[in-house]
Amino acid sequence: MPASFGRNNTTTRYAISEIDKIDRAINFIYHYPMNSITLVQLEYLVSVAEYGHFGRAAAACCVTQPTLSMQIQKAEQQLGAVLFDRSRTPVVPTDVGRKVVAQARVVLREAARLAELCSAAEGLVAGVLRVGVLPTLGPYLMPQLVSALAERYPQLQLVLEELQTEVIVERLREESLDIGLVATPHVAADLLQWPLFSEPLLGYVHAQHALAGHSSLRLAELPPEDVWLLSEAHCLGQLTRDLCHLSGGRGEQCLAFGRTFQFESGSIEMLKQLVAHNGGLTLLPALSVEPRAALPDMVRLIPFAAPAPARHVSLACRRAYVKQHAVAAFAQLLLATLPGAVALAPDAPAAWRAAR
Repeated sequence: MPASFGRNNTTTRYAISEIDKIDRAINFIYHYPMNSITLVQLEYLVSVAEYGHFGRAAAACCVTQPTLSMQIQKAEQQLGAVLFDRSRTPVVPTDVGRKVVAQARVVLREAARLAELCSAAEGLVAGVLRVGVLPTLGPYLMPQLVSALAERYPQLQLVLEELQTEVIVERLREESLDIGLVATPHVAADLLQWPLFSEPLLGYVHAQHALAGHSSLRLAELPPEDVWLLSEAHCLGQLTRDLCHLSGGRGEQCLAFGRTFQFESGSIEMLKQLVAHNGGLTLLPALSVEPRAALPDMVRLIPFAAPAPARHVSLACRRAYVKQHAVAAFAQLLLATLPGAVALAPDAPAAWRAAR
């Protein structure tokens, strides 16, 4: 990734040079040793590996299953190897099949660069941008951003998927995602990460709780038995446990209104309902409680005293990333649409922060 990521430094000469390199690489792959394999066949191989099912893979590729199966069989004959174990459900690649699928992804990615380089040379923001976003972030960040992107860049096709951090990282590595919005710090030495913003955590407290009348909260004063938590599978749930020094089991007890409940929530909206109807409290990121005027009467939203806990969000991608124009456009509009309660990261790329 060039250090000038986010700045328009692509020239026509550079684009032509890159296209020549890709063309030579693809020609080499086609002529030795698999000169008869087509890009379409490679797409079918990758699709079957991803879906584990010939029918679903065919539907994703907009072809009939017999057509897809015939092309995969033809590829296996040309390569002289069985690429999929059809006796298993779901269908899985064989040992050699996994290597072929991994190389197919590389070839398809390099081929896709041809159109991307031409668009970049003309200063266009176009093509497909595949984005993974956390389920605890997407519903509160994406709707306004999607509208802004569609209006500003009509030639950019945005593909959004709500995924947990581990899945986002895995999908970035296998390059079925272009970028991911993840909570940091997250250690992934093979990925590049750029800080975007810090989102303060707020106390979401039932009106009858002992802390409801406080003007500010401190983590040390939160009764552990009253705190509703997200599942540990969510990075926000783990962050809350770490902040409150709580251990995580199958569920956490909440002594609300004299009754003991055992529950492990999978969504922020469920946490809100649990507090509103069963008492207790939880920690919520600021974006999830905007606008503040929509709060139910039976809850209180209370900030934490400094230093306030916060969730830090970064943009992650692979080192060999190419779609600089599309990523810069996405990041600039994302930061521009953030509400004032969210602070931009001071070390976010200057070109992205300038849009706010």
